[in-house]
Amino acid sequence: MNSRERFLAALQRQPHGRSPMWIMRQAGRYLPEYRALKAKSDFVTMVRTPDLAVEVTLQPLRRFAQLDAAILFSDILVIPEALGVGYRFREEGGIAMERALSGESDLKTLQVADAAARLDYVYAALKLLRRELGNQKALLGFAGSPWTLACYLIEGGGSGDFPKTRHLLKTNPSFLHQLLEVLSLTVADYLSKQLQSGADAIQIFDSWASVLSGSEYESFSLKYIRQVVRRLPANAPIILYAKGKSADASSLAATGVPCLGVDWTMPLSQVRALAGRPLCLQGNLDPEFIVGSPEAAVQATKAILADNAGDPGHIFNLGHGITPQAKIETLQAVLETVVGGK
Repeated sequence: MNSRERFLAALQRQPHGRSPMWIMRQAGRYLPEYRALKAKSDFVTMVRTPDLAVEVTLQPLRRFAQLDAAILFSDILVIPEALGVGYRFREEGGIAMERALSGESDLKTLQVADAAARLDYVYAALKLLRRELGNQKALLGFAGSPWTLACYLIEGGGSGDFPKTRHLLKTNPSFLHQLLEVLSLTVADYLSKQLQSGADAIQIFDSWASVLSGSEYESFSLKYIRQVVRRLPANAPIILYAKGKSADASSLAATGVPCLGVDWTMPLSQVRALAGRPLCLQGNLDPEFIVGSPEAAVQATKAILADNAGDPGHIFNLGHGITPQAKIETLQAVLETVVGGK
C-alpha cells in the first residue's frame, strides 16, 4: 500500500498498516529552502503563481520521505480576495485586509458572482501537483470556514480576540448571517473545484472557533459548516479542524464529515468517546514539541500512537501549524517514530 492509498484508507477507517502522516502547514520558515525562495518572492506572489506554489508544496516531501501527503501552499484569505477584499502581511507582522466590513452596505461591494472561479491559479497549482505526485502521495486542499473568514473581513485583519466581530454578533447579527451565507456558498464552490482539480481530500479550517461559545458556535459557525458540507459531493473526503473545540467533538462530528482534525488539548481517545460515532481523527502532537529536543518529541509521539492503538482511522499530524522555530532534526525523529510505530 503506497502513501496515497494509506492516507485514503485512514479517512475511510480501513486497515492500512500504520498511521499515515502529513504536517499541518507543511511549508514554512523552518525550511532553509523555503527561506531561500521567500527571499526572492513575497508570500502573496508565491500563492498566486502556480509554479512557485508547487515548488513550496513539494519542498517538505523532498526533505522528508516519510510524509504521505502534501498540502497545497496557499492561504485561506484567497477567498476574501476573490470577493474583492485583498490582503497583505504587515511589515511588523500579522495580516491586514484592504478594508473592513461593518454593515449591510458593505455586502453590496462584494464581488460574489463567480468568486471561486477567479481562483484559477489555485486550481492550476493543484493540477500541476497531481501530475507531479501521481498516485504515490496524497494531495490536500483547504479553505477557511465561513466564520473564520468573516472574522478577518470584519476585523480588517488578524486580531487577538476579534472585538469588532463579537460586537457585531451582538448588535447586528442579521448582517453577520448574510455575510456568512455568502461565504458558505463561495467556500463550497471553491472546495468543489479543488476536488475537481486533483485534491484527494479537503480541509476546512475553523481557526477562530474558540471566539464563539455555547449556542453562538452553533448559530454562527457550525450551521454554515454544515451548509458547506451539504453543498459538496456526497461522501466528499473532508477534514474539519476547529481549534479549541475538542470538547465539542459530538457537534463537530454531527456535521457529517468523515474526519476531525484535533488540537493538542485533549487525547484522541477522549475525542473519539465524545464524538459519538466512528470517524477518522487527525492529530494531535503539540507543535511546541517540534521546537524542543528530539527525545521529548519522540516520547510524546509514542504516547499519541499508543492512545490510538487499534483504530485504523488515524492520520498523524500536529495539533496546529508548524512554527518557524521548528527544528528539522526533531521533526525527522517524530516522522521516523510514526513510521516505526513504536
